[in-house]
Order: sequence, then C-alpha cells, then structure tokens
Amino acid sequence: MNTYKFKTNINCGGCIASVTPFLNKLENIEWQVDTENPDKILSVQSDSVSVEEIIEAVKSAGFEIEVV
Repeated sequence: MNTYKFKTNINCGGCIASVTPFLNKLENIEWQVDTENPDKILSVQSDSVSVEEIIEAVKSAGFEIEVV
C-alpha cells in the first residue's frame, strides 16, 4: 500500500466534512487529516489512486493541496 502526504488548508471538522464526499468517490483509499499539524497534513493510503487524482479531488472540494 502506498502512502501519500499532502499539505492542505483543511483545518477543522467542517472542512473535513466538506472534502469527505470528494475523497470518498476515489476507490480503495484510506485517508485522514491531521488538523493539529500546522501544515494540516492529509495522509492517503492506496494502491490504485494516483497523486493527481487525490489533488484533483481536494481542489474540487475547494481546498488547497500540495505534495509534501
């Protein structure tokens, strides 16, 4: 399983709720956001989803994202 980490501006429970439907459309992934980290790190584990697909999903939800 590949693990990807991204710096985001997903900083609260409401933000997580907003991005959840977009990330849940991607198949076979597990994800979480560390809102305690100053960089709001999104960690994604998947064998089948590309970095580009993850970035597109988060941007579609209206958030900033960059690979760490």
